[in-house]
Amino acid sequence: MKQATLSLDPAFAIGPVDPRVRGSFVEHLGRCVYGGIYEPDHPDADPDGFRTDVLDLTRELGVTTVRYPGGNFVSGYTWEDAIGPKDKRRRRLDLAWKAIETNAVGVDEFAAWCRKAGVEPMMAVNLGTRGVDAATALVEYCNHPSGSYWSDLRVSHGAKDPHNIKIWCLGNEMDGPWQIAHKNARDYGILAQQTAHAMRLVDPDLELVACGSSSRRMPTFGSWEAEVLEHTYGVVDYVSLHSYYRPKDGDFASFLASGVDMDAMIESVIATCDYVKAKVRSNKTINLSYDEWNVWYHERGDEREWVEAPALYQDEYSLADAVVVGSLLNSLLRRADRVSMACFAQLVNVIAPITTENGGPAWRQSTFYPMKYAFSYGVGHTLRVEPSGPVVETAEYGAVPQLDCTATLDGETGDVAIFAVNRSLTEPLGVVADVRALGSGSADSGVRPVAHVALHGPDRDATNTRDNARVVPQELPVPVVDNGELRVELPPMSWNMIRLSTPAA
Repeated sequence: MKQATLSLDPAFAIGPVDPRVRGSFVEHLGRCVYGGIYEPDHPDADPDGFRTDVLDLTRELGVTTVRYPGGNFVSGYTWEDAIGPKDKRRRRLDLAWKAIETNAVGVDEFAAWCRKAGVEPMMAVNLGTRGVDAATALVEYCNHPSGSYWSDLRVSHGAKDPHNIKIWCLGNEMDGPWQIAHKNARDYGILAQQTAHAMRLVDPDLELVACGSSSRRMPTFGSWEAEVLEHTYGVVDYVSLHSYYRPKDGDFASFLASGVDMDAMIESVIATCDYVKAKVRSNKTINLSYDEWNVWYHERGDEREWVEAPALYQDEYSLADAVVVGSLLNSLLRRADRVSMACFAQLVNVIAPITTENGGPAWRQSTFYPMKYAFSYGVGHTLRVEPSGPVVETAEYGAVPQLDCTATLDGETGDVAIFAVNRSLTEPLGVVADVRALGSGSADSGVRPVAHVALHGPDRDATNTRDNARVVPQELPVPVVDNGELRVELPPMSWNMIRLSTPAA
């Protein structure tokens, strides 16, 4: 059996893990909102129409922030249509997804849902068909206490206290020709700068996200970020990144190495941010908001046009998909010093870890589990592990490390979580970790393994359904620490979490 090695040392911390990397995304797309978070006729609906089973799973998952209302949807959105009495709200054609938008859920309902779920809202404004005036009015409606037209209108709708939404995205994927009223980098940068300036006049405490490239494969990737940030560097706090992955032509070796592409995008955007920082002579550092990421097969399923809540992009996720999601989480944790926010897309039904039936149950897809464990245990500081070992040959990325690994140290408890992916489709992998620095520095270090949990199995295509959960975490034998070394075996094509208790606190 091949072997990889690494060292764990609290002296080599990359940076603190921001809780907001544990974010998700709710867009008015398919059944994410209607039939997902909101289904007033469901047996488990609360008095406000929200599905309590979905709320329970959201809390179990450990989500901290949720981005809303899009996505492509936001570039044609008139938010004023979705406030006030529901029987007076306008039904609209959703041009992004060719559906009927009833506007039964709007900003007030979403803010209420966030309070129930215990998450922080992350709001996007329409910089496609609209602009500065609509954005500032929405901030006023959400955040101003009272005494102005929009804030008093919110109060009249039953929301006496401000929603106090502090994280705002300045549009969505404005580089993409599929986007309604998409723009070139110069035009978007100028509009984003003007909008950000005006929004901060309403509420100076906002955190603002400029649109980065919608993919590393976009022909304008890099140049888009550079020009947009030259216009917006002084008024924004983050730039966004988006990535989706799927196996192509049955090439699962490359699919399992998708994190290599995410790593490269993160490093490229960091470099561009720092280039602009030097060019504009700023003392501020722009951090990253990876506010769309996931595995996505781009299959619409039962697509119909101009109907309410059509069943779009309801991917059934496999064991292989869950392993890739675990690897993508590693990429986000690995650059905790610069990736401050992230949102997996989306929360329920649409390319999601949670699936529901209208009027029926909700269940966990395979991808639910690496998120849940990373969100629960990937806290504190990320440690630089620098593993070395065998490689796997891939058609898309060349030779990549067989072991994809990161680790976190909770300084308060001394707990360490190692998140490890074996990228080989067929071969197990032995891992030897030097853990002496986590304890006294001696062979008898006081490091105690607590658990080894893994997603693995012989069928990479296994999925979970409402009646059969075939992909669930399995508890493997707890590894041992001998003479300051942790030794553990990773099954083929597996996601693993190894927990250690240390005296490091």
